[in-house]
Amino acid sequence: MMVPAALLLLGALAAVVAPRLLARTVWLDREPVVALWMWQCVVVAVLLCCALSMTLSAAAAWQAVRGQVFAPAPATVVEAYALAGGPWAATTAVTLALGGVWSAAMLVREIARARARRRQRRAELLVRAPLLPGEEPGSDRLVVLEAARPDAWWLSGAAPQLVITTAALRRLKGRQLDAVLAHEQGHARARHDWLLHCSGALANGFPQVPVFAAFRDEMHRLVELAADDMASRRFGRLTTALALVELNEDRGVFGPCPTPLSHVPQRVHRLLTPPDRLPPARRLRLTAAAALVPVIPVLVTFVPGLRALG
Repeated sequence: MMVPAALLLLGALAAVVAPRLLARTVWLDREPVVALWMWQCVVVAVLLCCALSMTLSAAAAWQAVRGQVFAPAPATVVEAYALAGGPWAATTAVTLALGGVWSAAMLVREIARARARRRQRRAELLVRAPLLPGEEPGSDRLVVLEAARPDAWWLSGAAPQLVITTAALRRLKGRQLDAVLAHEQGHARARHDWLLHCSGALANGFPQVPVFAAFRDEMHRLVELAADDMASRRFGRLTTALALVELNEDRGVFGPCPTPLSHVPQRVHRLLTPPDRLPPARRLRLTAAAALVPVIPVLVTFVPGLRALG
């Protein structure tokens, strides 16, 4: 039972320490895409620790499971894991299995809520912008709404649509409109909605786990920075920053009082004073190092078996 316990300890250590280490990293805002990848690798490593510990604990508790897990392995490999059965093994396996079921249920609930919100917004969109004779629902990828407040958003789904208000068309000048469209298309191409669904499901399902709460908060911030970079690479940082200001200046986000969109001033400041990007070689090293993080629990799991075979 040493390996399942080591995996649980490794997962708990990563769940507590990883958010603190990443919070002290100074380059995250400079490379949001690399930061998104690193956060995903850390969370996958934590989940792998739990899944592998559950599997080995179940193998220790029940002979039927052990026969399935170690079916092709010689007897020396099974003996190397010292899978002594007992109440602790069964309790650990059942607890972790229930945690996995709960995580899946939270993800299903998050997706169901997102679909319900999307259906409601599409219904409201049809009321505000009714179809003309001969038009099919979702046939137009761009929908213009009559509204006094400038706004633009991407409506995901089987037939994704970009919605923009007439006030935004009046406020955005020149390439600013193109920058806003590129920002929203960047969210759609990178499938940021799935990142938000998964991070929200884990944070809502396990609010006491620091890594999941930090994962959700960082996903909401980093996906916006990544989309800003996608737009600024095509239309310039100044143009993208001015578009953000035009869309949000009437919402009070640039005042002294905090608002739900208080991150917008930081995004504008980042666009106007762009930090130097990391060298390509360092970005590659960071990406490769992050990809190795989920490999650690796999190595911990296979070390006794490899030693026995060696």
